[in-house]
Amino acid sequence: MQMKVYPFKIPKPVDEHLIVQIDKEPLFYNRLHQHEEIQISYIINGTGKLLVGDSIHQFSIGDIYVIGSNLPHIFKSIPGELNAHMVTIFFTENTFGVDFFKLPYFKDLQSFFLNSNCGFKVLSGKKQTSDSILKLSSQDKLERFVTFLKLLALLSTVTIEPLSKFIYSKTLTSNEGERLQVIFDFVFKNFQKPIALKEISKMAFMTPNAFCRFFKQRTNKTFFQFLIELRVEHACQLLSSKKELNINLISDLSGFNSISNFNKKFKKIKGVTPTQYQQSIFI
Repeated sequence: MQMKVYPFKIPKPVDEHLIVQIDKEPLFYNRLHQHEEIQISYIINGTGKLLVGDSIHQFSIGDIYVIGSNLPHIFKSIPGELNAHMVTIFFTENTFGVDFFKLPYFKDLQSFFLNSNCGFKVLSGKKQTSDSILKLSSQDKLERFVTFLKLLALLSTVTIEPLSKFIYSKTLTSNEGERLQVIFDFVFKNFQKPIALKEISKMAFMTPNAFCRFFKQRTNKTFFQFLIELRVEHACQLLSSKKELNINLISDLSGFNSISNFNKKFKKIKGVTPTQYQQSIFI
């Protein structure tokens, strides 16, 4: 996907209301962006981290995500791992007319639109959901329309995991988006090292106090909360994919300055210790 300045505009061919896009690149696009369209994405290949709103998650093969309108997000691939391949559907609540989804026939779809506000990951019905997404890419307009409605009906009933706790009511300005992009780029590249507030504030051309207010207002958490969560998610990826690494080394590779601090922060966020988390993966 070609990235532009914020807010990102989804390229829409003439007379096409429902956009099906296939991304197949060495890496997923890794710039913070948001768009009016609701996004349904199926990860066919690739691994990495997904930043949505105020939360950080891992993504891997087979994952299916719904990202709501104007919800800022980044898919950050792990370089040198699997090539990235994703099929995405873009649409808005007004794609088929202002009042289309308000018709009584679609009452059961309202849970989908409500849940999409904070984004969600699909946990059940993944085979049926992914089959429908793939089918959409090769159908004509009428078939695609019918399959799409069935897909929304399915996504209104599946078990989900919310992605964010913070609902964005407005788009980021170009200046805000670019400042956050600089911050996220730097943090994604350097989270394994110590990062001082003075250093990151300077990169955003702000005083430390102004930076803290700016970051909290736009992500619903402090900068250091974000940094710790990123480190914990990286540790989760290592724990689930590198069984041969011991906990001390994973702590170091994730940017923690002590094993006790690592265990404490990990348990606070994940509810279990790193050892318990790894044991649950490899049972």
